[in-house]
Amino acid sequence: MEEKKKRVSVALASYNGMDYLKEQTESILKNLTAEDELVISDDGSNDGTLEFLRKLAEKDERVRVVEGPGKGIKKNFENALVHCLGEYIFLADQDDVWTENKVDTVLMAFREKGCSLVMHDAVVVNEDHTEEIMPSFFAYRGSKAGACANIIKNTYMGCCMAFRREIIKWILPIPEEIQMHDQWIGVINDIKGTGTCILPEKLLSYRRHERNNSDFSHNTVPVMLKNRLIFLRALFRQMYRLKA
Repeated sequence: MEEKKKRVSVALASYNGMDYLKEQTESILKNLTAEDELVISDDGSNDGTLEFLRKLAEKDERVRVVEGPGKGIKKNFENALVHCLGEYIFLADQDDVWTENKVDTVLMAFREKGCSLVMHDAVVVNEDHTEEIMPSFFAYRGSKAGACANIIKNTYMGCCMAFRREIIKWILPIPEEIQMHDQWIGVINDIKGTGTCILPEKLLSYRRHERNNSDFSHNTVPVMLKNRLIFLRALFRQMYRLKA
């Protein structure tokens, strides 16, 4: 039987996130209607995360938990995306907290602006979500749309992204050799989609702690150049595949 399509899918990649997942999943589910779903790909957690998620799925039919591939965060997100049924897909990290108007605000931007990807601003907070470290990620990072700008300096952040279902066929598979899946999604959308909409609204609290998969540090110049060359090679290969 064909699976019923959804309005919104939230793709969340989890791995040993028990310290944060209760608050994050609660904040996400407050945003969702009965037409929506939260798809969680768990990559072999051993800290009680999987048990928590399974109990959550038993209580709330909007939640689906799938087994991750065990190949790191990029492929774990890819696995979540493969299982999403929504017209609009939101990416979610396991350790952030959404505002209650996040989904409605982003969906309004899709309807009014006709773009294929939306990225909103975020407040950066400490691990306990009790102290504001940075009032605006956009201001810190100089966030802007555009393929060339984000190949030179990536300002796309996956946890602040949502996109139309149509771009999945362009972004998958996510190459294992690239550094960041959010840069990959944003740049390919800039090339193939109907535009990227940048929202100034701060619709998420982004936790900073020692276990973050992304960080605010900078690589050395040789490492940055190497990463850009790897990214460009993967991008050219993907564009060639899409034309074939």
